[in-house]
Amino acid sequence: MSEPEFIEARSTQPSFTVETAKVLAEVAHNRQKDKLKRPYREHVIAVGDALADFDDDIRIAGYLHDIAEDTPMTRQALLDMGVSERAVDIIERVTKRLQENPDDYQAGIRHIAEDHDATLVKIADNAHNSLPERVKALAEKWPDKPPVTRYNDARPVLYAAVPVEEIRLILARINPWLLAELDDRLDEADDTDYENLSYEDTPSNAGNDTTAADER
Repeated sequence: MSEPEFIEARSTQPSFTVETAKVLAEVAHNRQKDKLKRPYREHVIAVGDALADFDDDIRIAGYLHDIAEDTPMTRQALLDMGVSERAVDIIERVTKRLQENPDDYQAGIRHIAEDHDATLVKIADNAHNSLPERVKALAEKWPDKPPVTRYNDARPVLYAAVPVEEIRLILARINPWLLAELDDRLDEADDTDYENLSYEDTPSNAGNDTTAADER
């Protein structure tokens, strides 16, 4: 390979990879603990891993979703390291302290839900915080008002903002127990009158009629 070709090939390589984000997350949160005094790095790694079915920017934002919240890392520092503007925008949107009213949790959730990519990251974050063993431990530690209450209230807002298929991909990886809750929500939202639904009214049958007509 000639020198110009080598330079061109090198320039096409991503400057900041998913694996780099994972390592940075582990280092940045290494000494931090969560509400239950567990290593916080386990949480950020789990959130990033849950987004494995999505593109690199979303996965990078997943691993780094709390780096602007819990460390001195700035937007410019992330950009200088090679993190894309899109990934940094996602990180900033899910960062509570950067929101207009950091103390209003539900307003923050609504702000996140305005952006598809940030919503996916927040769904993964919410799902990991809502693991059964964590919910139980938090309820025992704060019996009067467990923090998980706000996680429950946030899910309908987040779920309404993205396709259900994408929600399922995330939950299957990080918290399969929430899949049943998701199905219950979908059943509640389905206002189809199945008792009076005729076969001719179903979308699948309409499609069959069209195909048959085309064949004739």
